[in-house]
Amino acid sequence: MTLVEGCSLALTSMEGVGSEIDLAALVETYSPLLFRVAHSVLRSRAEAEDVVQDVFVRVLEHRRSLTAVRDMRVWLVRVAWNLAMDRRRRIRPEQFDEGFAESLVARSLPADEALKEAQRLRSVLRELERLPKAERDVLLLSVLEELGTAEMAEVVGRSESAVRALLFRARTRLRERLEEGEGR
Repeated sequence: MTLVEGCSLALTSMEGVGSEIDLAALVETYSPLLFRVAHSVLRSRAEAEDVVQDVFVRVLEHRRSLTAVRDMRVWLVRVAWNLAMDRRRRIRPEQFDEGFAESLVARSLPADEALKEAQRLRSVLRELERLPKAERDVLLLSVLEELGTAEMAEVVGRSESAVRALLFRARTRLRERLEEGEGR
């Protein structure tokens, strides 16, 4: 059973839901984005899938108050982000999936180039882990490319100017560290 089918089944079995929310449509529309958010934080496919399911459990729990939500996409991302960050606190970096970097490499690359690219991505991920938490958070949110500065600010609970400054510092620091690593 897929996540959409499971959520649809849960909706039809609950009394009083009515037409407040169309959970199946939310799952269909936002699952890929929420998975990318959780996966970027947790670097574990299984953990990210669990987070996505937990997000939609929260939707069911708060279904009566969701009509007051201004931007459903941002609300869902914030819930996924917070759930992923809570799980991340229980996972040490060395427990991240070993194959995470390899999963990011384009499948169309020849084997030797794919190996080099995976090694480069592993070094980027290592340096990303060394960034201060606030910088790492906004950088992760920004690479999703679907969140603007205002939306990132809402997710992390900071002002837009603070997010822009954190993002600038994170990119600069990461670039410098990667260049230092290449020089060695």
